[in-house]
Amino acid sequence: MSASSAARTYEVRTYGCQMNVHDSERLSGLLEDAGYAPFDREAAPAGEQADVVVFNTCAVRENADNKLYGNLGHLAPVKAARPGMQIAVGGCLAQKDRDTITTRAPWVDVVFGTHNIGSLPALLERARVQEEAQVEILESLEVFPSTLPTRRESAYAAWVSVSVGCNNTCTFCIVPALRGKEKDRRPGEILAEVEALVAEGVSEITLLGQNVNAYGVEFGDRQAFSKLLRACGEVAGLERVRFTSPHPAEFTDDVIEAMAETPNVMPQLHMPLQSGSDKVLRDMRRSYRQRKFLGIIERVRAAMPDAAITTDIIVGFPGETEEDFAETLHVVREARFSGAYTFQYSKRPGTPAATLPDQVPPHLVKDRYERLVALVDEIAWEENKRLVGRRVELMVAEGEGRKDAATHRLSGRGRDNRLVHFAPPEGVEVRPGDLVTVEVTYAAPHHLVADGFVEARRTRSGDAWAARHASPQPTGVTLGMPTLGVPAPLPDAPVCG
Repeated sequence: MSASSAARTYEVRTYGCQMNVHDSERLSGLLEDAGYAPFDREAAPAGEQADVVVFNTCAVRENADNKLYGNLGHLAPVKAARPGMQIAVGGCLAQKDRDTITTRAPWVDVVFGTHNIGSLPALLERARVQEEAQVEILESLEVFPSTLPTRRESAYAAWVSVSVGCNNTCTFCIVPALRGKEKDRRPGEILAEVEALVAEGVSEITLLGQNVNAYGVEFGDRQAFSKLLRACGEVAGLERVRFTSPHPAEFTDDVIEAMAETPNVMPQLHMPLQSGSDKVLRDMRRSYRQRKFLGIIERVRAAMPDAAITTDIIVGFPGETEEDFAETLHVVREARFSGAYTFQYSKRPGTPAATLPDQVPPHLVKDRYERLVALVDEIAWEENKRLVGRRVELMVAEGEGRKDAATHRLSGRGRDNRLVHFAPPEGVEVRPGDLVTVEVTYAAPHHLVADGFVEARRTRSGDAWAARHASPQPTGVTLGMPTLGVPAPLPDAPVCG
């Protein structure tokens, strides 16, 4: 640790998917390992910035560039007035734009890619000593990110990467070009990390990958993911296991069986649809069709009747007709999703779809998007109403309810990942990570309310949360999407899939 960095503070600003959120935990761990201290925004004077600001970027949406350069522009005068302040840009947009970033924003000190997040502390030090920008973009992964230090935001929930990269060639997606071909971790390494996290008090883990059910192809075991789920079921103290995201083309019945037969694997599935039209799916280069997708949903529901299924849908893909869009609405009605992450198609330079003819006019895209959202919300509300009067088990969450402070309620996630707000009786203490049983009394499209409190169970995760907050530490990862909060099982940003 250099003397120059001993008292310096850092802040990581994250945009995009769960993979980026998990990478930011690594970046924070690396910086703290190098002697930096997390910046306490709440305690800092108004307008004060960290000594080092790191942007962990996303390149999936069209406005990603504008968002980054707008934020960089805001920091330019702040940096000019603060000698020694440094700005770093990493993630997918950095991998894509490379030298463009320092051309458009010459006050940036470090640009690093998705394959070399472990280089950040060294690049910051080199930029400081040489007094010039450092740009280092590797074309392939040198060190699997899970071997790097980590600063987890949650005491009770954690991400565990099973793979990085993607072997699919979807025409709308730039992620494979930026994160590379799929690289799988060995099952023993994954389980060792899971067991270490549980020993620290974690009771919920989310297995994370660009395409989790392709896991094992690299080392020749096509049932490796279902075996991994069953192995997680043998880890003592692990209450909940989730995963995201699978790909419909490779989703197999052995995974459904493992989910249904492993008690700590939750009855919740995020299955990206993207479009309900076979023609559009073909143009997207998605190697499944509507019938196969609905067949998967049917088999999941047969094995787990109470499973909650969410999805991703893109509206306005080039060439999409009103008839194609009607097919998407048909799948939404048939599948009865408990929620959907819906997107208006965004042209991304470097993707095959960007050059396709018949780009859909923006006013039509907007109209279809609004109709889709209305239908998704209507069905999600109907599905939530079916839970009124039922008892559900929640893991108490931290920072999930936007109005919790005003309503004096707490929030938690059900086994099916639905968000539930509740108020424990006076004198009953519950902590994030504890488990409670409540009775649902009200349903809304995006959450439930449970005024009936049944019981609470204190857990090792609650103990871990209490121990962490006995001597509070400022948070170090500031997420670009406020709906994410601490690592919930499935935050409101899909993994690209």
